Amino acid sequence: MLQLYRPTSGSVFFEGDDLAKLKGENLRRKRRDLQMIFQDPYASLNPRMTVGQIIGEPMEIHGTYKGAAQTKRVQDLLQLVGLNGAFANRYPHEFSGGQRQRIGVARALALEPKLIVCDEPISALDVSIQAQVVNLLEDLQSTLGLTYLFIAHDLSMVRHISDRIAVMYLGIIVELADRNELYANPRHPYTQALLSAVPYPDPFVEEKRKRIILEGDVPSPVNPPSGCRFRTRCQYAKEICAEEKPAFREISKDHFVACHFDIS
Repeated sequence: MLQLYRPTSGSVFFEGDDLAKLKGENLRRKRRDLQMIFQDPYASLNPRMTVGQIIGEPMEIHGTYKGAAQTKRVQDLLQLVGLNGAFANRYPHEFSGGQRQRIGVARALALEPKLIVCDEPISALDVSIQAQVVNLLEDLQSTLGLTYLFIAHDLSMVRHISDRIAVMYLGIIVELADRNELYANPRHPYTQALLSAVPYPDPFVEEKRKRIILEGDVPSPVNPPSGCRFRTRCQYAKEICAEEKPAFREISKDHFVACHFDIS
């Protein structure tokens, strides 16, 4: 989406523009609206730059703030993400993982973007810190009117933060639905298996739940199976699954599934 890697095929539309076709100055200008929070706060901050330089770099590149105005903007962003504005002169190694991720959030906010891609922003953090970062993201979303594309494998966190959820398998979206609809009524076999693996805090309910165990290994994405990519591990697979790629169809209002069968 952000064109950090150029796609080999397909389209990515944002506000009417195909990002996959934008180049040069047009892509650079569009990137003001598209920012990213990276997965690893220990690897995504330049250790040779101060926090002020890290957060101020996007402003330098796009010419939005300079001099004293940029310094003030950096301090305001640090305070916005729950850090002391005086930390601008410090280096990344002086901060904890949670604090580093807050710096990454401040950098992503520097250009007042419309969309932020959150690439598993809490998976590298201690569990005790994860809730703080997620609450920060939610507060910023309501305050600044942000849109997040939140990528994660923690299903409880996905349910907590998302409005709509897309489930992917081997690079293909297999189900897309509203958060509550997806968790209450999963219709793709892979989604059902994922949700069955989430522990439930009530031992009486947990005892009655059916755990779906997927057999076999995940195929290579370089050489995926023919037809439905999930068929080699699916308990409902038939001949048609190997012969035809399932259509991504709407089975109920705003609920889409890529499966040949109606599984409930």
